[in-house]
Amino acid sequence: MTSDTTDTSDTTDTSETVDTEAGPARVTWHRAKRPRFVLAVSHGAGGGIEARDLKALAAALPAHGVSVALVEQPWRVAGKKLAPAPKTLDTGWRGVWPALAAPGLPVISGGRSAGARVACRTAGELGAHAVLALSFPLHPPGRPEKSRADELLGAGVPTLVVQGGNDPFGRPGEFPEAPAGTYDLIEVPYGDHGFAVPKRAGIGQEEALERITDGVLEWTGSLG
Repeated sequence: MTSDTTDTSDTTDTSETVDTEAGPARVTWHRAKRPRFVLAVSHGAGGGIEARDLKALAAALPAHGVSVALVEQPWRVAGKKLAPAPKTLDTGWRGVWPALAAPGLPVISGGRSAGARVACRTAGELGAHAVLALSFPLHPPGRPEKSRADELLGAGVPTLVVQGGNDPFGRPGEFPEAPAGTYDLIEVPYGDHGFAVPKRAGIGQEEALERITDGVLEWTGSLG
């Protein structure tokens, strides 16, 4: 495991490489001074931790007592362009988990798109405190019959879904009804799968990101 450290006025940011059975992964920490939780979030199958929602969460949450760990899966660290099978993604996430739990705080398991599916599938076995699912891919675009709702509903811990209103992988209205307490959902109006909003939308891009960070902050504040 290797690390590099940069001090800022509000946080101490570190990057560490973690060996997993799927290859080396990388964790970039944005630490709160007095953390209550660790929010660990990974990227999707088509991008990295530079995604606008992940960057916004890493910038906003540490000031409110939530350390954010941005996790790059081994395939991404290795420079590959295509994500491996879900089983391999789960293996990489399991391998990173001890580093995420090392601070001794409750860990919120999260991710965007494919990373959200990983978080849901592994939450129970890893002992996640809760799950944050950003742009959960409820189904492939145009294939609503290929539902992945069972992964979301099977997380078994408090879950927050943040979904764009125009996400082709599942619009908010397509998500199934579930017993109270199964999951909550925040809609980002007009947002696509990457939470980009068109110019004709009633909200700007910065406001869209604020809805995400404000909603996640309110939700983390409600967790015991």
